[in-house]
Amino acid sequence: MRNNFIGEAIISIILIALLAFFLNPLELMMPQSMHMIMIPMLVVLFVVFTGVLWRETAGDEREQLHRFIASRFAYFAAIATLVIAIVVESFQKAIDPWLIITLCIALLAKIAGLIYGYFKH
Repeated sequence: MRNNFIGEAIISIILIALLAFFLNPLELMMPQSMHMIMIPMLVVLFVVFTGVLWRETAGDEREQLHRFIASRFAYFAAIATLVIAIVVESFQKAIDPWLIITLCIALLAKIAGLIYGYFKH
């Protein structure tokens, strides 16, 4: 589990750093023209991250519980962030449809995961 945790943490930190370069509101870190190079890097890192997450297996009940807790924290943080973004943008009267779509997909994925888990196990 230790190796999976370290690898997952390293890939996550690299992804966060790359995504920070995309924000770049003051043009300090990366010129806009570099985004065309960063997009394939983002896709490749995301595929690697997904592969690491998908192939991980918990060794015992304690490790499985830790994964469940981490997943709940991540799910709650993502959903809360999307809801806050939708509320803020609704006050500005300019809701980005991608926020709504992403929130709906996350909720549907949660339901699909629950159904899959119910019938599989």
